[in-house]
Amino acid sequence: MRTWVDTHLHLDDEAFDPDREAVVARAAAAGVGTMICVGTSIGGSQRAISLADRHPAVWASVGIHPHAADSVDRASVEALAELARHPRVVAVGESGLDYVRERVSRKTQAQAFVAHARLARETGLPLVIHNREASDDVERILQDEEVRTAVMHCFSGTPDLALRWATAGWMISFAGPLTFTKAEALREAARCVPLDRLLVETDAPYLAPAPARGRRCEPAFVVHTARVLAALRNLSEEALASALSENVARVFFQGRARRVAEGGETPRR
Repeated sequence: MRTWVDTHLHLDDEAFDPDREAVVARAAAAGVGTMICVGTSIGGSQRAISLADRHPAVWASVGIHPHAADSVDRASVEALAELARHPRVVAVGESGLDYVRERVSRKTQAQAFVAHARLARETGLPLVIHNREASDDVERILQDEEVRTAVMHCFSGTPDLALRWATAGWMISFAGPLTFTKAEALREAARCVPLDRLLVETDAPYLAPAPARGRRCEPAFVVHTARVLAALRNLSEEALASALSENVARVFFQGRARRVAEGGETPRR
C-alpha cells in the first residue's frame, strides 16, 4: 500500500477534541503513515509533542504563529529551544509573516520570524513558513538569516515564485487549495516545481480539499490533494508517494531511512 505524509496539520486543535483518536485511525486507514503536528504557540507546541509521544505516526513542529508574534520574547524563545530538543520534534514553526489579517505589527512579526529562523539554524531543523501576501519580506529574511531548509507551508504564490524558491533550495508544500476549481495558477506552480522540492499537507482542520470542501479537514484528506498533484505531474500515485516520502526523510529526518518518515523509529540527534 502506498504511504502518504501530511507534512502540516494542527491535530491539537479543539476541532478534533470530539474524535481525535478516530481521526488518527482514519488517516492510517487512508494510507497516511506520517503526520507532522505544527505548533502555533508554546502551549500548542507542547500539545503537539504530547500527541507525538502517544502516536508513532505523529511528529511535532514547535513555534509561535505570526498572529501571536507579540508573545515572542526571550523567555518564549528559550522555551521553544527547550521543546525543540525533544526527540519527536522535527521542525521549527510555523512562523512567518501575515500581511492579510495583520493582527500584529509587521515589525513585531519580522522580529519573531527572525527569532524562529535563528532557532532553526541553531538546531539544524527545517523552518516551517507561514506567508500571506508577504513574499518579498519572507524571502529577504530567509536570505539575511541564511536559512537553508525552509518549508513554504500552504504555498499560494505564482509559478515564478515557486520556481525561484525551489531553486533556492526551499520546499514548496501544497494543500487543499490545489484542488479548488479556480486555482489554475496554483496548479501551474505545482507542475513547474522540481519533484525533489515538493511536499503535500492538509493544514487540518482548515482548507479541506475537493471533494470534501466545506467540511472539517482531517489528515486522511491529504490523499485527495496528492492525487491531483500526481495527475498534474503525470506520475502514478505510487511514484509520487515514493518521491514525497524521500523528500520528507531528507528534509524533516535529515536523510535517515524512510521507515523513520513512515512512523517506524525515533531519529537520533
